[in-house]
Order: sequence, then structure tokens, then C-alpha cells
Amino acid sequence: MVQTVAIPHSKEESKKIQSLSEWQRAIQKYLDPPNPWNLTVGLFIGGYCLAGLSIWQWYQGSWPLPLLVGIAFLALHMEGTVIHDACHNAAHPNRWINQAMGHGAAILLGFSFPVFTRVHLQHHSHVNDPLNDPDHIVSTFGPVWLIAPRFFYHEYFFFERKLWRRYELMQWGIERGLFISIVIAGIRFDFMNVIYNLWFGPALMVGVTLGIFFDYLPHRPFLSRNRWKNARVYPSKVMNWLIMGQNYHLVHHLWPSIPWFEYKPAYEATKPLLDAKGSPQRMGIFETKSDGFNFLYDIILGVRSHKKNRSKMRPLAKLMPNNQWRKRWIHLLHRTAVAPNEKKLIR
Repeated sequence: MVQTVAIPHSKEESKKIQSLSEWQRAIQKYLDPPNPWNLTVGLFIGGYCLAGLSIWQWYQGSWPLPLLVGIAFLALHMEGTVIHDACHNAAHPNRWINQAMGHGAAILLGFSFPVFTRVHLQHHSHVNDPLNDPDHIVSTFGPVWLIAPRFFYHEYFFFERKLWRRYELMQWGIERGLFISIVIAGIRFDFMNVIYNLWFGPALMVGVTLGIFFDYLPHRPFLSRNRWKNARVYPSKVMNWLIMGQNYHLVHHLWPSIPWFEYKPAYEATKPLLDAKGSPQRMGIFETKSDGFNFLYDIILGVRSHKKNRSKMRPLAKLMPNNQWRKRWIHLLHRTAVAPNEKKLIR
């Protein structure tokens, strides 16, 4: 999939950065399909190997439980990047292998690949839109530490919007049937302890990790729908490997076909363009008092209104013991409201 760089809006801006053709040449090598043997393939195979290792050690080895949980967590964390790149056809140049990797990663994660793909593409089409961005609900409908259970909203969104295509509803049924069959087998043959400790527990931990680093941090403060500002970059060599490039999340949104291991060089190649566009390039948690307050609020409560004056949470003020507490509640709603200030995606 070839994606083009947007044309700058003025001649002065064109002089400051490069010409369109120069930017296209600079980014094109990252937009081409990855090699058949690439790091994402390694993550896919490595994730299954680590998962197998943790189960083998559970039955045959003597490794301590925390180590086994850590290995299982790492396996699922690796597969989280695989399913993400696969849904953008960036995991492998062969379409069928790319699909197989996506479904395989989904099974290990307990996800459904069609649900993940369709819901995630909706997120890309409607970033920070309170009504149409499913990840907006995940990030703004409760405290950050409870972000993992909110991923179940994706399944509801998938069916409520009827997002499936062709055979995807059948694929969803097969993957969900497999998940239920494993659980039933665990109950019947008494290996639920393995499922709880080496699958459900690590999956919950990965859900928190994905929620924070794929959804919450890249898009906060959730106010812009401008394509150059609706996500952010916070450069770091260490974070680049720990969270597999998601600290360059804006690069992914601008050019989704770039594989995760090329986010960093693609960012470095286009940094002058992002500078000219005013793209956020810091984590932005404690840069201002407002940033710090909103971050702490998200950790503790995190439920955000999408309208300052007609918030659905405003009637809760009636439950407050006195007028002073009612005013404080309304003030809190106003201060933490999330109302994207740019309704159109600026190209």
C-alpha cells in the first residue's frame, strides 16, 4: 500500500521543509512491504515458543511461578505487535501469511482477528471522535488502571456497527469457539490453573500495557482530530524496544503500512516535516499544570464528559450533599471534559 505525504499549505512552508517529491522519496522506502523474514515474523514465532516454554516448565520444570508468568506476559506482549501490524498488512508481504500471523496472534491473545482489524481501522478513520472512535471510549471511560476490561467494548462495537466483511463473521465464530473450547477443556481435564496463571493473568497485564501505550498515552489529551496532531511521538531508544515502536505512534497514524521496526528511522527522516506541522513530540504528562492534573485524574477516576454544559454526568450533582459540593462536581466536569476542537481531519 503506497501512501503519500500531504502537500504543505503555503509556499513559505514548502521552503522551510522539502518539496513533496523529496519527502516522498524520503519516506517511500519505509512504505514498501517488509522482507519475508523480518522482525515481526520473529516476534510471532518467538511468542509461540515462549508460550510453549512456560507451559512445559509448568509441568516438567522447576522454575518459579513469577518467572513463568513473566515469560507468558512477554509472549503475549510480542503477539500484540504482530496482530497490530497484521491488521495493516505490514507483518508479511504475502497476504495469506500475513492473515495467518494475525489469526495466530489473536488466538494466543484470546482476541478475534476480524474484530481487532475492523475496530482498529475504525479508530484510524475517526481518531479522537467521541462517537466513532472505539479506542476513545477505551481511553476515557474510566481509570487507566482499569483500561484492560474496557477492550471488551471492541466486541460490542464490532457487532453494533456491523463491521464484518465476507467470511469474517465465520472467522470470529471459529476463534471464539476455540477460546470457549479451551476453557471448557480446562474445566473438564483440570488444567484451569494453567489457564489462569499463564494465559488470563498475563493477558490482563498485556491488556493494561496495550491500553496505556497503544491507546492512552499516544492520543492524550484527546482534543485534536488534526491528522498531524491527533497522536504524539516521544522519542526514546529504550522505549522503542520495550513497547515496540509505539512511542512513535503518530508516525504509524500518518503512514499505517510502515512496520513497527521502521517507525524510528521513518520519524527521524520526517522530523522536519512534523516540526513544521506542529506535531506533538513529547509525552506531555507534566508539561503544564493542566497536563499533570488531567493525568492524575485519569489514574484515579478517568471518566470524562464529552460536553462541558450538557454532560451526561451532570445530573450526578443532585446526589451531592450541599451546593458547594455540587459546584465542585460541575467544575470538575468542565475541567476534565474532552471535546475535540477540530472536527475535520486537516490534510
